Amino acid sequence: MGENQTVVTEFILLGFCLGPRIQILLFGLFSLSYTFTLPGNGVILGLISLDSRLLYFFLSHLAIVDIAYACNTVPQMLGDLLSPAKAISFAGCMTQTFLFLTFAYAECLLLAVISYEQYVPICHPLQYSVIVSSICITLVVISWACGSLLALVHVGLLRLLFCRPHEINHFFEILSVLKLACADTWLNQVVIFVASVFVLVGPLCLVLVSYTCILFAIHRIQSGEGRRKAFSTCSSHLCVVGLSFGSAIIMYMASKSSHPAEDPFPVLQFFQPMLNPLIYSLRNTEVKGALRRALFKESHFQLE
Repeated sequence: MGENQTVVTEFILLGFCLGPRIQILLFGLFSLSYTFTLPGNGVILGLISLDSRLLYFFLSHLAIVDIAYACNTVPQMLGDLLSPAKAISFAGCMTQTFLFLTFAYAECLLLAVISYEQYVPICHPLQYSVIVSSICITLVVISWACGSLLALVHVGLLRLLFCRPHEINHFFEILSVLKLACADTWLNQVVIFVASVFVLVGPLCLVLVSYTCILFAIHRIQSGEGRRKAFSTCSSHLCVVGLSFGSAIIMYMASKSSHPAEDPFPVLQFFQPMLNPLIYSLRNTEVKGALRRALFKESHFQLE
């Protein structure tokens, strides 16, 4: 085994172990997802910047994460579908992994922050402007900083010796790389476990606590219109939380499967950046109202 140890300079991305028709179908689906992700999240950013009544500071950062996440992963995935067994340098793998983990971790933390933003106006409406305005920038900076730091730790620990063929299935993902290493990866696995607890279990518990308090507060609201508005505002965020944490859990469990090379489930998360703006625009009455006002202003301007 010692003779086969090498310092790797590149990896081979094998692509999906699927038929050509399925690969063409996946290429079309990923292309469609990428096409809708950029303008969809761009519309959310535009509405937040143009409409002063749409005070969704955290949602704007979530849209930025979705755009960056899609730009980091989907083009590489499309290239792999068109040209299987494509080589990628070790430096390129490290860069893509660092950005992928940064955006994924930041999104989980931002979703927990958004749940707190939903909690304050419903449970402490009189103090909302004071609380949110004083800590919103701090919470966003902490989310981005923690995501970048955890990703940097993961990438720093990937300087390993590899004694197996340097072949990875369909996407450069940290667990698949560890399987190629002949060195002891115990420390890497411990760091992955701690990071998963910090960015998955921790934020998910905060979300559950926030929405438990929100449900009790909504139950005390007397007017039916107030209850409907509160549920409408919270339901969109709950849908996004379910997609984000659900896809992360599926990806983790798929990586533990006995045949990960044939398991396409990890790539299902790449559709989420497209679904997030749809969920917020269809389920949130304030976002829909801002979109109607923007379209009305545009049509009125053209008539003049």
